[in-house]
Amino acid sequence: MQVVYRRCAGLDVHKDSITATILVFPEEGERQVRTQEFRTYWKDLQRLAQWLRSSLVECVAMESTGVYWKPVWNILEKTLKLVLANPYQIKNIPSQKTDRRDSVWIADLLAHGLIKPSFVPPPEIRRLRDLTRLRVQVTGEHTRVHNRIHKVLEDANIKLDTVLSDLLGVSGRAMLRGLIQGRTDPGWLADYARGSLRGKREELELVLRGRVTDHHRYLLAELMDELEFLENRLARLDQQLSTCMQPFQAQVERLCGIPGVDLLTAWTLIAELGADMSVFPDAAHVASWAGLCPGNRESGGKRLSSRMKKGNRWVRRALCQAAWAVTRKRDCHLTALFYRLTARLGVKKAIVAVAHQILVTAFSILRDQSEYRELGGDFFDQQHPQRTQNRLVRRLERLGLQVVITPAKPLPDPAAPVRPRGRPCKCLERGIACKHKG
Repeated sequence: MQVVYRRCAGLDVHKDSITATILVFPEEGERQVRTQEFRTYWKDLQRLAQWLRSSLVECVAMESTGVYWKPVWNILEKTLKLVLANPYQIKNIPSQKTDRRDSVWIADLLAHGLIKPSFVPPPEIRRLRDLTRLRVQVTGEHTRVHNRIHKVLEDANIKLDTVLSDLLGVSGRAMLRGLIQGRTDPGWLADYARGSLRGKREELELVLRGRVTDHHRYLLAELMDELEFLENRLARLDQQLSTCMQPFQAQVERLCGIPGVDLLTAWTLIAELGADMSVFPDAAHVASWAGLCPGNRESGGKRLSSRMKKGNRWVRRALCQAAWAVTRKRDCHLTALFYRLTARLGVKKAIVAVAHQILVTAFSILRDQSEYRELGGDFFDQQHPQRTQNRLVRRLERLGLQVVITPAKPLPDPAAPVRPRGRPCKCLERGIACKHKG
C-alpha cells in the first residue's frame, strides 16, 4: 500500500494521559516505531510538541474523544499539521486492546492516507461556536423557568395564560409582581392590564381569582429573580456576539436576506460553518455534514433505510426553526416548496427538506459572496404551466364541476409609448417653458 506520510504520529488521547507513537518509513528497510507516554498537563503537552517537532513529524492524527482532544489540539495546531479522526471510522481490529496498539493503529492509518479528517474550524470561529452554543443553553434555561412559573400559577388556580398570549409580557409581569406582593383582589390585579387587554377586564378578573398562598408567592419570587438573571445573561451574550461578529458583518447581512433567517440564525451559521466554504467540496457535502440529507443504505439492490445520520445538531436546530418561520411567508419560493412537499411527504419531512434548501442557499451565498435572489411563490407553477393547469382541472372535475378554459386577454405592454390624451398644449407656440405632462 502506498505510503503518504513517511514520518507521522498517532495519539491515543485520554483524560490524564496520552500515548504517542511515531512511525518512520525509510526508503529501504522496515519501518521504525517510537512510542512515549505523556501526561495531559500544559507542561507535558509542551514536551510532546517538542518531541514531535524534533522527530520531524509531517502530520499528527488523534481521535475526537469527548473534549479531551481539544487541549492537545490547541497546543499542537500552532506548529504541526493535525488530523482529527472520527472514532467510529477508525476502530481497531478486535484483539488485545492496549493504548500503545491503538496509537500505532492510528499512525498506520494516517501514514497510508486512510483517515478522513473531520472539520475543525479556526480558533476565531471556535470562539464564536462557544458563544452561540452557550446562548442556546441559556435560552433553554429561560424556557424551563417560564414553564415552572406556569406550573406554580396552575397550582394556585390562576389561569392567567388562557387570556394572555404572553405570560411574561408587560401586563403579565406586572400582575405576577402584584401576586408576589400579596395583592389578591382580582379587580386590583386587572388594573395592570395594558393595551388591548383592557378590553378583557371581565375575563381577567375571572382568571385572577384563585388560592395564592405564601408558598406560591415565595416560589414566584424565586422564579422571577432567576428569570431576570437569565435575561441579563442573554443580553450580555448578545452584546458579546454582536462585537465578535463585526468581522463577518457582510456575510451576516447576506444571510439575513434568506426568508426565515434572522440575526441569531445567521450568527449560528457563521459560527458552525465558518466564512470559508472551501473546506466543503460542494453543497451536498455540507448538507451531509450537518445531517440534513437522507441516508443512503443499500444492499443487494434494495434500499434499506433513508434515515438521516447524526450531524451538527446546532445547525439542524437553527435551520429547522427557520423553516418553520418561512412557512408563514407569502409569495415565497421556500413556502411553495414546503406546501409542495407536505402533501407527498408530510409536515416533518417537508420541514427538513426546506431546512436543507436554506442550508444549500446559505452555502452558495457564503461561497460566491452573492445576494439572495427570490424565485417567487409561483416558481414551480411556471416551470410546467400545462401540467399545473391539468392538475387544477382534474381537482375541479372531481368536485363535479365542468371546466372550460378560456385564455385571458393579453395585458398592455408597460414599455409601449403612451398616447397623449386631449388637445396638445400651445406652450411651444407661446415661447414659454412647458409644464404639462406628455
